[in-house]
Amino acid sequence: MKQILCFGDSNTWGLDGETGKRFSWEERWTGILQEKLVDRDIRIVEEGLCGRTTIFEDPLRLGRRGTELLPTLLETHTPDAVVLMLGTNDCKTIFGASAEIIGKGIARLLEQINQYADKMKVLVISPIYLGEKVWQDGYDQEFSTESVEVSKKLEPVYEKVAGKYGKRFMRAADYAGPSEADQEHMDGQSHKILADAIYRKLEAEIL
Repeated sequence: MKQILCFGDSNTWGLDGETGKRFSWEERWTGILQEKLVDRDIRIVEEGLCGRTTIFEDPLRLGRRGTELLPTLLETHTPDAVVLMLGTNDCKTIFGASAEIIGKGIARLLEQINQYADKMKVLVISPIYLGEKVWQDGYDQEFSTESVEVSKKLEPVYEKVAGKYGKRFMRAADYAGPSEADQEHMDGQSHKILADAIYRKLEAEIL
């Protein structure tokens, strides 16, 4: 059985911005993707974590640095392919990172994957944009207006990085966006739409 490791943050974990709880397995894009692949002898390994970054250590939430854990997960799951969707939390004010710096974080993760298996098939996904009101009272004030703008600038940077490392690329923002409820996380419909887009991309270029 082939395994696809889906490495991401709360939008891979499946946080519901309306309830603050987790979408069920059947509602999360990873679970929906698994159902689409049920007859293909392929297992989706869901490795999402709320607050996860690419390279930054969050002093308010330890254990969120992606580069710290990814090598272990690669050895644990021995995947045949990786779906990588990170960067939203890197936009937090506390890190003060530009899109280019966040892109270097993605590059470091790809280097770790190549060190594990230099011909690993990888789909790099630039994350959805942050909502325009995410920084306002009642939403998530770890972000700012600058965070919103940085989130919109990740796409071309990620595409360039993916191309440099010979990996596939897609834009989550072409298919999904943040819920009105919290301006940060996808709603159930966005999970469905994104799952379908990822499935089609995997079918065409990865599987």
